[in-house]
Amino acid sequence: MKQNGRAADGAKLYLDREFEVGAVDDRLFGSFLEHLGRAIYGGIYEPGHATADGDGFRHDVLGLIEGLRVPLIRYPGGNFVSSFKWEDSVGPVERRPRRLDLAWRSCEPNRFGLNEFMKWVRAAGADPMVAINLGTRGIEDAMNLVEYCNHPRDSFWSDLRRSHGVAEPHGVKLWCLGNEMDGPWQVGQKTPGEYGRIAFETAKVIKLFDPSSELVACGSSGPFMPTFPEWEDSVLSHCYDKVDYISLHQYQQNKADDLSTYLAGSIGMDRFIESVVATCDFVQAKKRSKRKMYLSFDEWNVWFHTLESDKKQEPWIVGPHLLEDVYTFEDALVVGCLLNSLLRHADRVKIACLAQLVNVIAPIMTDNGGIAWRQTIYWPFYYASRNGRGTALDVRLVCGFYENAEYGEIPWLDASAVLSLDGRSLALFLVNRSRFDSLPVDFRFVGFEGFRVAERIELAGFDAKAVNSAETPDAVMPRYVDVSENDAQISLPPLSWTMVRLVEGI
Repeated sequence: MKQNGRAADGAKLYLDREFEVGAVDDRLFGSFLEHLGRAIYGGIYEPGHATADGDGFRHDVLGLIEGLRVPLIRYPGGNFVSSFKWEDSVGPVERRPRRLDLAWRSCEPNRFGLNEFMKWVRAAGADPMVAINLGTRGIEDAMNLVEYCNHPRDSFWSDLRRSHGVAEPHGVKLWCLGNEMDGPWQVGQKTPGEYGRIAFETAKVIKLFDPSSELVACGSSGPFMPTFPEWEDSVLSHCYDKVDYISLHQYQQNKADDLSTYLAGSIGMDRFIESVVATCDFVQAKKRSKRKMYLSFDEWNVWFHTLESDKKQEPWIVGPHLLEDVYTFEDALVVGCLLNSLLRHADRVKIACLAQLVNVIAPIMTDNGGIAWRQTIYWPFYYASRNGRGTALDVRLVCGFYENAEYGEIPWLDASAVLSLDGRSLALFLVNRSRFDSLPVDFRFVGFEGFRVAERIELAGFDAKAVNSAETPDAVMPRYVDVSENDAQISLPPLSWTMVRLVEGI
């Protein structure tokens, strides 16, 4: 990397078709719905809304979700799952109990439950990723849940499901073994030894039921935890041979309003991923195992705008206004950088869930009884999900950088590249971190003869604090830029996210 220098001095982006990071699993573009705030009640589910169907599903929201092409949605938590009794959420709605949720100090009426979610997630064009309560519950309840969801007939729990009007099994293939079990905020917090053992035994019974099931063990709640990374080492030492993924959670914050540090957050995400990979490989070596452990980054996003205001929310009500971060243009740039980090590690990160999907730290917002709209962060996710599937390539940069007290040397350019499955389209996702300078980028490609720029889309030219709202839902929107005849160079505007798509033979 070139020594220091301004963004205006330019960057060189080197790409060789033969130098692959790995296949991008479609599930890298997953999302998350928790029984938290207005994610469910007033979000995806609002009987009586003008767009709601007979099941109470808001179709204006479904339309915006379908635009994201989310292949996977994690449910029902999150912290909520650690005291969740799944049996409360099935059967005749009028008989379901109202419960107090200690995680978010709310009331859960159980009007939208397990079977409603399964119907809704299919309507959204996605597959379910179901979290199991290993906080207040354990192995037997997990066995019962799996049988209820996945066994066809002629057993107690499968026949109970059928009596609830669901004749066919749900076919859940991906299960989370608890949530953030090292967190002191968690109902049923566990030591690594306690959790490692119950994760192993729970994984064992699920694999006995269906060996093709995929299982995610809980990693540390974040790299800030005093348990990290010893937690991963200890937990995997117990359950490495029975699980398929270890989870990562991380949220970016800008409470100090320090944009240069905020935009460098993806460097921290890179280091977090690489530390977990190293720990997984260490356990693999200890066990002399031939199995490679993969990563499920099943909570990631920006989250800090509502940390103080949420403390004032009235407790024990249904659908409170919690974690309703209103995202700015600079938040969208950070999300673009975080997506780049996930793509740069596509060889090991196979599942990722933007947390969350609607109203709660979400790309989509709603008014109860009113409209739904896209937040600023919707757009980088939208284009990455639509164009970032295929094979991630190894991007090498020669670029100036700025010095940052927290992260060190930060290149002005953040980048990732994905070759489509048919090998005929190349997508580049680029962020110029400079607030003041345009960034000229020279492309130095090998193996892409005959490729030409077909499309260029930018998020640029907005005030860093610009937002979308119900009154101005399109204030921050991407724009199509006329493509240049010079396919070897592009100039990125200051403080911008850009997608460049090249196609063979146009």
